[in-house]
Amino acid sequence: MAQRQTLPVLPLRGTVIFPGLTAPIAAGRPGTLRAIEAALKGDRLVFAVAQRDNTDEPSPEILYSMGVIARIGQIQRGLGGVQLLLQGEQRATALQYANTEGYMTAVVMPADEMSPLDPNDPAFEALHKETRERAAELGERRGLPEEVVHQVLDSVTEPGKFADLVAGYIELPVPEKQGLLETLSVEERLRRVLVYVQRQIGLLEAQEDIKSQVQEELGERQREMYLREQLKAIQKELGDDDSSKEITELRDKLNKLDLPKEARAEVERELGRLERAGRESMEAQVIRTYLEWIAELPWNTRSDDQLDLKHASQVLEEDHYGLQDVKDRVLEFLAVRQLRAQQMAEEVEKTGEVPAAKLKADRDTATPALNQPDEDRAITDEKEAKARAMARGPILLFNGPPGVGKTSIAKSIARALGREYVRVALGGARDEADIRGHRRTYVGAMPGRIIQGMKQAGTKNPVFLLDEVDKLGQSFQGDPASALLEVLDPAQNDSFTDHYLGIPFDLSEVLFIATSNFIQNIPGPLLDRMETVDFAGYTEREKAEIAKKYLIPRQLEEAGLGDKDITFADDAVMSVVTNYTRESGVRQLERQLGAVARKVARRIASGDTKVIDDNVIDAAEVRELLGRPKVHPEHAQERNEVGVATGMYYTPMGGDIMFVEASVRRFYGQRASDDEKSQVGPGGAVSLILTGQLGDVMKESARAAFTYATNNAAALGIPRDRLGAIEAHIHVPAGAIPKDGPSAGLAIATALVSEMSGRPVRRDVAMTGEITLRGRALPIGGVKEKVLGAHRAGIKHIILPKANEADIEDVPEEVRKELTFHPVENLEEVLKIALVPEKDHEALEEAEERMAAV
Repeated sequence: MAQRQTLPVLPLRGTVIFPGLTAPIAAGRPGTLRAIEAALKGDRLVFAVAQRDNTDEPSPEILYSMGVIARIGQIQRGLGGVQLLLQGEQRATALQYANTEGYMTAVVMPADEMSPLDPNDPAFEALHKETRERAAELGERRGLPEEVVHQVLDSVTEPGKFADLVAGYIELPVPEKQGLLETLSVEERLRRVLVYVQRQIGLLEAQEDIKSQVQEELGERQREMYLREQLKAIQKELGDDDSSKEITELRDKLNKLDLPKEARAEVERELGRLERAGRESMEAQVIRTYLEWIAELPWNTRSDDQLDLKHASQVLEEDHYGLQDVKDRVLEFLAVRQLRAQQMAEEVEKTGEVPAAKLKADRDTATPALNQPDEDRAITDEKEAKARAMARGPILLFNGPPGVGKTSIAKSIARALGREYVRVALGGARDEADIRGHRRTYVGAMPGRIIQGMKQAGTKNPVFLLDEVDKLGQSFQGDPASALLEVLDPAQNDSFTDHYLGIPFDLSEVLFIATSNFIQNIPGPLLDRMETVDFAGYTEREKAEIAKKYLIPRQLEEAGLGDKDITFADDAVMSVVTNYTRESGVRQLERQLGAVARKVARRIASGDTKVIDDNVIDAAEVRELLGRPKVHPEHAQERNEVGVATGMYYTPMGGDIMFVEASVRRFYGQRASDDEKSQVGPGGAVSLILTGQLGDVMKESARAAFTYATNNAAALGIPRDRLGAIEAHIHVPAGAIPKDGPSAGLAIATALVSEMSGRPVRRDVAMTGEITLRGRALPIGGVKEKVLGAHRAGIKHIILPKANEADIEDVPEEVRKELTFHPVENLEEVLKIALVPEKDHEALEEAEERMAAV
C-alpha cells in the first residue's frame, strides 16, 4: 500500500507538470521560496500542484487536489527569485493542506494509474498507434525535424507515460491539462490526448490554408506585410473585415474636396494602397501622411476681398508714418486689381459667369511669351472672380535697407484686403527642396515652404510674403532661386507642382510680395518677374515722429509704464535719434527707447523718489540714462580749407558725408612702391599715392581726376610751379573702413585742384558724381540718402550731376527748402561753385594776417 508523506507545496500558475517530464519553473513569491528552501534541506521533493486562478497569494481553496510529486533538479538564484528545473515523478493526491512556517505543506498519497484490462487488445493497440502517429504528425507540422520527433516519441514505450509526454507538450488551457492529469485510466487518457492532438492538427491545417491564400496575393511581400495580410484573412474568416474608422473618416474628408481631375485620380490610387496596406506598416504611415496633407490644403477655400481703397489707405496710414511714395505705389497696385475685380464680379452678377476666353486673354496680356496651354474654365463664383482678378499682374519686390517697414507694410496690405497673411523667411535657404519639397521616396519627406505656407494660411488667396529673397544660397543640392521662377510667374504658377505632392496646385490667386536689402544679389531672371518698389531711409524728423506715434507707446507698455503717464520731450526723442542711432530704419531706435523705458522702470520699482521731473524725459535725462553718445556723425567743417573737399556716400545704413584730403609736393627721382601709382604728366614724372582702404573703382576715379587736373592745369588756374616732378597724396578718412564706388570722382578732383591751385574749398558745399578723363560729370545712385546725410551734417549746398536732377524730387520737401542744389555737367562748373573765388580768398588771407598781428 502506498505510504502517505508530507511535502512542501509548490503552487503553479498557468502550467501543469506531468510525471516523467522536466519543466523549468521561475519562483519569486515568498511562500514558494520558503517551500523550495525546505525541500532543499530534505530529499528535494515537493508537491507541484496547479492553481485554479492566477492569484499571488495561494490558499488551499484555489489549489487542485491532484498534483505531481516532483524532484528539484538544477537551481539558479537571482535578484528576483530562483530558476529551477522540476522533474515530475508520480501522480499524488493531497489529503490535507496546512501552513507551516510561512509556506504550505500537504499530506499526499501517491495515485497509481489504471492499466488496461488487456494490453494486447487490438482496439487499445490501435488507439496507442494512432496517438503516436498523430503526435508525430503534429510535431512535424510545427516545424520540428522528423528525426528529433521520432527520437523523442520512440524513447517512451509505455502507453501511460507516452500519454503524459504528449499531454505535457500540446498547448491546452490549465483546466484541460489538469483534467488529463486527473485521468488515471491509461486508455481514457490516450483517447483524450488523441482528441486534443487531432484538434491541434486541424488548427494548423486551417492556418496553412490561410497562409497559402495570403501568399497567392502577396507574392514577394515583406515579412511584416505578410503577417498583416494573414491577420486580415483571419478577420475575413471571422466576418470582421470592415475598413478602419480612420480610413473611412479620411476618405469622407477627401471626398468633400473639390479636387482637379488629376489630383482626384492620385488620391483614389493612394487610398486604395492605404486600404490594402497594414495599419501599422511603414508604407501605410507614409501614405496616410500624404493624404492628410492633401486634405488640409485649401483647394477651393477663399477669403472675400475688401474692395475699398479708402479703407486700404486708412490702414496704411495707421500702420506706417512717411513712405508716401511707397504708399502711393501700393495703393496704385491695389486700385488696378480692385477695379478688375469689380468688373469680374459685376460680370458674374449679370451673366452668371466670366467666360474662359476672357480669362485666357487676361493671361496672354500678362505674360504672352510664357503662356501655357489654355486650361481655364468659366468662373461662376463672385468670390473666385474677385480673387482671380486681384492676383493677376506683376509681383511686387520691396527693396531697401533693414528696418524701414518692408515686412510690416506687406502685413498691412493683407489687413487692408481682408486676406490671410503668410510670411516665409528665405534667408540662408540653399536647397531647392525648401521651395519644391522632397520626393516621397526619401525618409521624412515634407512639402516645400510654399505648400506649407498655403496650409498655414488655410485659404487659396492669401498675401504671401517671401522675405529676404536676396539672401538665397546655392549649393550642390540645387538653386532655390531657380525654383522660385515658376512660383512667381503668373503664367505658370496655376499648375505649381510640389515634389512631395506630385500633383498641380493652383497658386495663381496668391498675392506674392518679396523683400530684399541688396537688389544686386537677386538673379536676373528672378528679378525680371517682379516689379521693384524702393524703400529709402527715414529722415531724422520722420524717425522722431515714428518714435512718438508708435515706438514710445509700445516700449512704455512693454516696460510696465503704460499707466505711469510718462512722456518724452521732443529734444529727448531727437537726442536718441541723432546721438544713439545710425541707421536707415528704426530698429536700433526702438531698442534705445526700450533701454530708456527699462531704466526708468527700474528706478520706479526700486522706490526712487526722484524718478523724473514732472514725468517728462528730456535730453539731459536721456544722457544720464543712456550714457555718452554712441554715434558721432560727421559735421561740416568749421572753416574753408585748401585741399579738403566734402563728398557724399550711401550705405544700407543710410547716407553721410566724407572728407577727401589732397596734398601735393615736389620730389626728385622716380618712386616705385606697392602703394604708389605712377604716370607721366606733361611736366615730368608724377606719382599718385592713394590711402584710406580705397577700392579699385575709387582708385580709378582718383587717377582719372588727377589726369584731368594735370592735363588742364592752365584752364583750372594751377600755377606752373605746381607741375613737373610732383607727388600727389590722396587720403579718405577713416582709414579702417573700406570704401569703393565711382561717386567720389568730383570730390577727389575738387580736392586736387584746390591743393594744386591754393584756393580753399567752401565748407558748406558737398558733392557727388563720377568724373571722366574729359571732366564730364556722370550720374550716380542713392541721391536721396546722400542728400539726407549731408543735410544732417549741416551742409547747405549740394552739387550733383545734371543727369540726377530728377532725383531731387525724391528728397522730402522740408529738406529741399533748406538746401540749394547745383546740377552740373562738368568739373569747371563744380569748381566755380565749390572753390572760394580768388578775390575773396585774398581778402580772407589779409583779414587773417591782421588778426594774427593783433
